[in-house]
Amino acid sequence: MATDYQNISADLIWEITREPSQFEQLSEAARGPYNAFLIKRKQAGGVQFSRDFLNLTNKHSRKYEGFVNEKAIGIQPSGSNGLTMTTKLAAKANSPLKTLQHTTFGASTSSRKTYRSIVNSTAKKGYRADLRAEAVARASAIRKSQGKKKDSKASKPRGAKARKAAESA
Repeated sequence: MATDYQNISADLIWEITREPSQFEQLSEAARGPYNAFLIKRKQAGGVQFSRDFLNLTNKHSRKYEGFVNEKAIGIQPSGSNGLTMTTKLAAKANSPLKTLQHTTFGASTSSRKTYRSIVNSTAKKGYRADLRAEAVARASAIRKSQGKKKDSKASKPRGAKARKAAESA
């Protein structure tokens, strides 16, 4: 959205879409979708979240919003136990089809190799080094959620319960 127009700055787009407070008096239908990614929660002190797939932390913040920044990173689950890293290319801003570059890490790719590839493509190449930790944390959380849950072992009786079980057996 932001980089499709070279003559509009990212700061201007953020100021327009960051908080539609001037439209709060209008009804929901009249207000319109000024920011389709924004989710406001009345609980927990009015926390604001984002649905943007290029937002690593899902926080509604200028730093993390992918539609505002020229360079952005998104990590999503793909297929069965895989990851897809999406990067937004600033050089391809005028051709929307080529703006996003997708890199897929399959289920057979080790976690360490996946994290190293994410670090290499973010920090070491000078592409949004400030998002390195968030990108690795998101990839780690997705990998952890895709793993099989281990069955819990039956608890072994200890102390007085163990003595009582030994006497009755």
